[in-house]
Amino acid sequence: MSHPHPELGPPPPLVEGGLRVTPLGGLGEIGRNMTVFEYGGRLLIVDCGVLFPEEEQPGIDLILPDFSSIRDRLDDIEGIVLTHGHEDHIGGVPYLLREKPDIPLIGSKLTLALIEAKLQEHRIRPYTLEVAEGNRERIGPFDCEFVAVNHSIPDALAVAIRTPAGMVVHTGDFKMDQLPLDNRLTDLHAFARLSEEGIDLLLTDSTNAEVPGFTPHERDISGVLRQVFAGARKRIIVASFASHVHRIQQILDAAHEYGRRVAFVGRSMVRNMGIARDLGYLKVPPGLVVDVKTLDDLPDHEVVLVCTGSQGEPMAALSRMANRDHQIRIVEGDTVILASSLIPGNENAVYRVINGLTRWGANVVHKGNAKVHVSGHASAGELLYFYNICRPKNLMPVHGEWRHLRANAELGALTGVPHDRIVIAEDGVTVDLVEGKAKISGKVQAGYVYVDGLSVGDVGEPALKDRKILGDEGIISVFVVVDSTTGKVTGGPHIQARGSGIEDSAFGEVIPKIADSLEKSAQEGIADAHQLQQLIRRTLGKWVSDTYRRRPMILPVVVEV
Repeated sequence: MSHPHPELGPPPPLVEGGLRVTPLGGLGEIGRNMTVFEYGGRLLIVDCGVLFPEEEQPGIDLILPDFSSIRDRLDDIEGIVLTHGHEDHIGGVPYLLREKPDIPLIGSKLTLALIEAKLQEHRIRPYTLEVAEGNRERIGPFDCEFVAVNHSIPDALAVAIRTPAGMVVHTGDFKMDQLPLDNRLTDLHAFARLSEEGIDLLLTDSTNAEVPGFTPHERDISGVLRQVFAGARKRIIVASFASHVHRIQQILDAAHEYGRRVAFVGRSMVRNMGIARDLGYLKVPPGLVVDVKTLDDLPDHEVVLVCTGSQGEPMAALSRMANRDHQIRIVEGDTVILASSLIPGNENAVYRVINGLTRWGANVVHKGNAKVHVSGHASAGELLYFYNICRPKNLMPVHGEWRHLRANAELGALTGVPHDRIVIAEDGVTVDLVEGKAKISGKVQAGYVYVDGLSVGDVGEPALKDRKILGDEGIISVFVVVDSTTGKVTGGPHIQARGSGIEDSAFGEVIPKIADSLEKSAQEGIADAHQLQQLIRRTLGKWVSDTYRRRPMILPVVVEV
């Protein structure tokens, strides 16, 4: 198995007749999925998603793929193929289209409807091409065939990309649920047909590669949900992804059966479920869904609220309910259902929300104590089955953390894919398919691009480090006035602390030390403001460390008069 190493340099020019695959996100992480295919000087992008921030990224709203390697080649992009409508696959599209709004978007009906609604908020009207399973479209030099796959959102597609260099199949996110709610199966017959033609490179979803056996059926949840609904005394509040149409359908069915009304809470939930209903993907009995404003007129045992926040996102509705920062107040006897998986890295945030809800008297039902979630990704048994159908000549695991990628690679090897034909890459690593063999050729820039409010890419790792220090240790500011000629102190030092846990009165001990240091520097003829700031920082920092074993951010301000 080939894998990258830190010494990789920029890739050489792509050889004539070769196909280059460059993942810009989704490898070594869950989210931010984006893959660039290059043939004959033209580019095709599959997916452009976002990653949601973790605790060590305070203040960040979203994390985007790094577009820098394609920024000077935007005119070479033939289109963006979107495999399905989850945020980790479409959330980055508005930010790429800001740079070139006329890049065509190719996807299924529901996927395009979801991204068009999102782009409307960014005031972008995209060029779109709607496709369905079985369709085959020529997109520049890329001959794309679309294959139905089953996932936790309707209308998901895999794509087979044919070029003279060979055929590449990208599964997108998929599983092989044999009893799907919408009766839309993963089209194994189509994959077998592609296998007969010859799959030169297979890019496969790795998320559940460590999980043995087969992923349970989505419909297995229905019985558990009915039990929860039957036992609930007051309101039922369900937290789910805003695009999980199948899960919401089961909630609606249970609510209808037990005589409850449903209200959607949160802009993205209201928008997405409205789209799904209008397109016929969500079946809503008349009168079942009501406006959240009308809930006060209904008794608690007739109410179901469906909201976002299943991952503990701080600004989502459920987190705000847990913190008593939402118009909907959790009361004793409410039932809260977290109907989704735990994305790695979000565990602490989710359990913090569960504890907050429990504190107010809610009965919290989650994956840890009831079967209220099944995955949307193929487990190891399905992947083995899938590899035996596809028989790829080369394999490249995608969509997963390192442990998932390696586990998926081992599964491919078990089914007979030669070890030297299995490529374990990471974001930015270029993989060239030349004369039937895939191998790593170099690496391009593919770091995190942070979205912070209206700022995109302006916040970097140094700023995040400062935010962490501020959050963990607080800040101490020192104000000093010095003579610009002699460097002697004419005012101060004045010290203020915020969030450091040190009372301002305690600084009386260190102020003379700072003054003495400044006096000595003045005698040595040092009057440069920057040097004086560094002196203050060192003196105060040593005192704080020795006295309190803390390392707050120290902000010295030297004013020259």
